[in-house]
Amino acid sequence: MTKAELTARISERTGIQKEEVEKILESLFLTIKDSMSNGDNIYFRGFGSFINKQRAAKTARNIKLKATVHVPAQIIPYFKPSDEFTSQVKEGNGGS
Repeated sequence: MTKAELTARISERTGIQKEEVEKILESLFLTIKDSMSNGDNIYFRGFGSFINKQRAAKTARNIKLKATVHVPAQIIPYFKPSDEFTSQVKEGNGGS
């Protein structure tokens, strides 16, 4: 589903104009990105959590150059769905 399709579906369900829904969605996405950039995690009960995960530094290999490369530690954004969310998706897909 694209953002345009999501906007249209929310507009149909709520009766709010598409333009307003689009502004709200843009604001939501921007707020999530800004909050996570500042190190904050976001929790939506019954939906899931947007969390920052620390990925440890590691040593990798560049096979073409036959060289060892150091990959520094980094923080990555991660979405962890709630149990309710996961169950609904499994049931909607026939449990497979």
